[in-house]
Amino acid sequence: MRVVVALGGNALQRRGEPMTIELQRANVRAACVALAPVALEHELVISHGNGPQVGLLALQSAAYDEASTYPFDVLGAQTEGMIGYLIEQELGNLLPFEKPLATVLTMTEVAADDPAFADPTKFVGPIYNEAQARQLAQRHAWIVKADGEHWRRVVPSPAPIRIFEIRPIKWLLEQGAVVICTGGGGIPTMYESGSARRLVGVDAVIDKDLASAVLARDLAADLLVIVTDAPGVALDWGTPQERVIRTAAPTDFLGLKFAAGSMGPKVAAAISFAESNPDGAALIGALGDLPAILRGQAGTRISQSTAPLTTYPR
Repeated sequence: MRVVVALGGNALQRRGEPMTIELQRANVRAACVALAPVALEHELVISHGNGPQVGLLALQSAAYDEASTYPFDVLGAQTEGMIGYLIEQELGNLLPFEKPLATVLTMTEVAADDPAFADPTKFVGPIYNEAQARQLAQRHAWIVKADGEHWRRVVPSPAPIRIFEIRPIKWLLEQGAVVICTGGGGIPTMYESGSARRLVGVDAVIDKDLASAVLARDLAADLLVIVTDAPGVALDWGTPQERVIRTAAPTDFLGLKFAAGSMGPKVAAAISFAESNPDGAALIGALGDLPAILRGQAGTRISQSTAPLTTYPR
């Protein structure tokens, strides 16, 4: 099978942890332990989040002077290379030497008139208390919003339209490679107004789950697996009636709402892929459950061929 696995930010940088390279490497190593068996059995494409990393790089560049501040498309390219390197190395330590791995610097097209530019929602960087966040917002002209009990910086998150490097990604898969791409949703790019050929970067961060759904669609993947820190998609979350969806069709989610900053984009991405591929399925679950998720024994499975919605108590 051709499998796209989208690693959540928690797989690289757990909430509240110091943002050291040692901790990031340890988290990547743990993720690769779960990914290695998949790479041996299937065609594997890995995408990943970059919110904490790109936010840290933005802070570092802003710490010098205004001229040293890099836009988010450039920072996104930096994180694709950095995180791709860590995944390649740690996964390569677990796979046979003959198994090729490749990180593809990936650009993702967005629309210049996307309404997201007027309403930034994508969390990036470290967590703060409200007073710290507002102070930093005033100093750096940021927009900040509450992220649960914490506060974080937010930036525009336009919808992904297509992945420009889809042809070399397909070629690498045909050569038997594990491909790491579309990191952080890909580098946000768009065509200049009035030009059908001039591509430029965009100061934004694309949601990696929505971009992974576009990637999986265009690769005609059999499975899109969205890895998070939850066992699956929960109904009545945080209440005594909470239960996890085991199987569902895209239409079962009509009228249901999920948190915009966490499970919402994952569900939207899963539905998008399932609707685009009648023979494929989107799976959402915890990294440690990855083998069971692929066997249909854990997580939430969304597909057009799924029977009526089923749940189990969390």
